[in-house]
Amino acid sequence: MSREMPNAVSLEQSVLGSLMVYPRVIQDCQELDLHAEEFYLPSHQQIYQAICTIHENGQPIDMNTVVTRLQETDQLESSQGTDYIIRLADSAISSATSRSYIETIKNKAQLRRLIYVADKISEEGYSSGEDIDTVLDDAERLVMDVTRHRRGSEFESSEEIVTRVINELKELRTMKGVTGIETGYVLLDRMTNGFQRGDLIILAARPAMGKSALALNFAAQVAKRNEGAVAIFSLEMPSDSMMKRLMSSESQVYSDKLRSGKLTNEEMSRLYEAGSHLSERKIYIDDTSSIKVSQIFSKCRKLKSENGSISLVVIDYLQLITGTRADSRQQEVSDISRNLKILAKEMECPVIALSQLSRKVEERTDHEPQLSDLRESGSIEQDADIVMFLYRSNYYDKDKESQEETEVVDLSLAKHRNGGIGKIQLAFEKNISRFTNLEASGDDIYAH
Repeated sequence: MSREMPNAVSLEQSVLGSLMVYPRVIQDCQELDLHAEEFYLPSHQQIYQAICTIHENGQPIDMNTVVTRLQETDQLESSQGTDYIIRLADSAISSATSRSYIETIKNKAQLRRLIYVADKISEEGYSSGEDIDTVLDDAERLVMDVTRHRRGSEFESSEEIVTRVINELKELRTMKGVTGIETGYVLLDRMTNGFQRGDLIILAARPAMGKSALALNFAAQVAKRNEGAVAIFSLEMPSDSMMKRLMSSESQVYSDKLRSGKLTNEEMSRLYEAGSHLSERKIYIDDTSSIKVSQIFSKCRKLKSENGSISLVVIDYLQLITGTRADSRQQEVSDISRNLKILAKEMECPVIALSQLSRKVEERTDHEPQLSDLRESGSIEQDADIVMFLYRSNYYDKDKESQEETEVVDLSLAKHRNGGIGKIQLAFEKNISRFTNLEASGDDIYAH
């Protein structure tokens, strides 16, 4: 025996009646964004649509104008006739309770949408021959569309927008530090005002330049300084290896000692302390190789739901993500970079995606990266809000590379959609995979 869908027919009748008796109720309906399709009975949908049209035409809303409008559109009979309209007016409730009734009507409509989506997911589960990840992603999107169902954007007057901007500027004037996600790297935060939520940031370099180490440093510092979880997708390195790098940076114990296990008691003590600090931070690592974009979306949605917010997503690295089947690898990478920008906006956090550079860098005498060196797709540059290049000149001087434990590296902002471009320098301690501020005035970002 089939069950009746969730509804509030009696409340629908009361609201429709109130609309014909109390003119101000239409304002409540508009403010709460009540739509005709949210009424359960088709006749109620027609009556409410007629009332909305009457209001839009600047006419008074009452029994006579509603009946007339339904007659003009040949809907009076399907709306249950004149007698029903009169009974609705008689069932009008006080305008003081209309908002509560409208919210209940909307809630019931939301439940019906959820049931419809559940049925659709069930049907696709039985009949779909699609890849399981595609089915799961479609199901998740359908559910998210229901849970996020709210008013669509509307026109705003210049007065409203100016007021909001001025208030935001007043708030920014009183704020200390950066307005975005603080990284702890003084000059970088100064140039970017912190990584901004919704931004796609590309960190690119040739192999062995230290881009994975810098990305991990970003993750550790963002988790330390900001609210919300930090998600790291390591497509190339196991999670244990990633954590060893993080612990090496925090403890200043050489990374090769963590691999060999030849540790003194004092070094073990520092590692315990570093592990304790890292455990307190909301850092989550996923080391699924060849992960798909749909899986990244799914895992980030779950992480955001569990932690309330995400302050950073790191992906190491872009070219290892498995995309949808496309005509070419270049098209596939283009789709991936576009989806990562969508991910940043949906998660309301910056997304740092590491990227390889083409071999053209090696063919030039100066070896410094350029935007044209981004590998496989020009759309990476197009989709990114920030493109950063990491460059170690010592890498090409083998004598210096082997002698110096700490070197100065260049981090260049080659593209910055909402700010200036330029170059900053960081100190790179290779043996512990740690980047720090080069300026003596910079704070010790690893001070606990």
